[in-house]
Amino acid sequence: MKKNRLRFWLIVILVLIADRITKELAPGIPAKGIEIIPGIVGLRYAENVGAAFSMLSGAPRLLGVLSLILIAGGFIWLRKKEIQPLPAAGLALMTGGAAGNMFDRLIRGYVPDMIETLFMNFPVFNVADSCLVIGCILVMICILTKGIEDDGHGI
Repeated sequence: MKKNRLRFWLIVILVLIADRITKELAPGIPAKGIEIIPGIVGLRYAENVGAAFSMLSGAPRLLGVLSLILIAGGFIWLRKKEIQPLPAAGLALMTGGAAGNMFDRLIRGYVPDMIETLFMNFPVFNVADSCLVIGCILVMICILTKGIEDDGHGI
């Protein structure tokens, strides 16, 4: 990740800003929720004390520390690699999402969630969760199609 680090960090910062804003506004959502797109997506406030789908509930600070270790380990591993732009964007989305949720677990002891799918039974989630999933999908597509290491033009 030697070249074009600015683009990587810009994505991380934008994810963190969007995540912080939505999480600060989330407690103001009415208890009954709000339909944004009728029958498809709405807003409903929830506090997640676990990881994805409330796994490891009751240990949010442990999850926060594990997130910190994984983020740091990823940077140590990637710092000398050249990564293509698309998987680098995916890694930046994942980093921003993981950092946003890590912050909440360490500071608040829970992660605020607010996005609700209305067309199927699915856990309420947040912007950071969305960025993590999108980033993982981008990286997986790149790995399955051509790998992630660059020819010298990536991050």
